[in-house]
Amino acid sequence: VQLQASGGGLVQAGGSLRLSCAASGRILGNYVMGWFRQAPEKEREFVSAITWSGGSTTYSGSVKGRFTISRNNAGSTVDLQMNSLKPEDTAVYYCAVRGRSGLWTYESAYDYWGQGTQVTVSS
Repeated sequence: VQLQASGGGLVQAGGSLRLSCAASGRILGNYVMGWFRQAPEKEREFVSAITWSGGSTTYSGSVKGRFTISRNNAGSTVDLQMNSLKPEDTAVYYCAVRGRSGLWTYESAYDYWGQGTQVTVSS
């Protein structure tokens, strides 16, 4: 499985960005795709995840209500719509795939990782 994240950039606080993760390779219906982020000098943290079937989602408390994860069936991508962005959302955002079922929120549960895309929110 190969992953390619895109859509990062610079935005003012209160603005929006949409990240996309394109997946290629053999992906089964029970796989899970997640988004994580890593701010400077901080550990990587969970943001959101969705089952490849698109039926179930989960979010971290810090983004719930502001971010929406969705599956684009046509393009085999998973998008992360980020609204009401805050400076503390500034980080490199990574997409990852878990090659088994389960909406887990920790890094080691995921088997494949993309290269990351920078999101910078200015105050």
